[in-house]
Amino acid sequence: QVQLVESGGGLVQAGGSLRLSCAASGRTFRRYVMGWFRQAPGKEREFVAAISGSGVTTGNVDFVNGRFAISRDHAKNTVYLQMNSLKFEDTAVYYCAAKEAWSYVSTWTEYNYWGQGTQVTVSS
Repeated sequence: QVQLVESGGGLVQAGGSLRLSCAASGRTFRRYVMGWFRQAPGKEREFVAAISGSGVTTGNVDFVNGRFAISRDHAKNTVYLQMNSLKFEDTAVYYCAAKEAWSYVSTWTEYNYWGQGTQVTVSS
């Protein structure tokens, strides 16, 4: 069982930066693939980025484009999402999620554990 708690969301102007954090409970954090997803009002949940236990990363090429970076700190049981050059269209609730296998990492239904989400609002 893994419990996830996100933080770091807020209101930022376009072009600004935010760093989201997701703290995980449990002693087996290293074994989990960690992902970030987002959901804007009226839209489907979409994949942002994922990172394996060994640090392999992948991101949504449609909008990440070097603006976002995912990382993890095993000593702190925490995964981060650094977001730079934020745009109005990045406004959404951002969710942290965990799964065991490095497969279908961009598919939200494959994740077993979810945080409660953190709101990111980018003003234009």
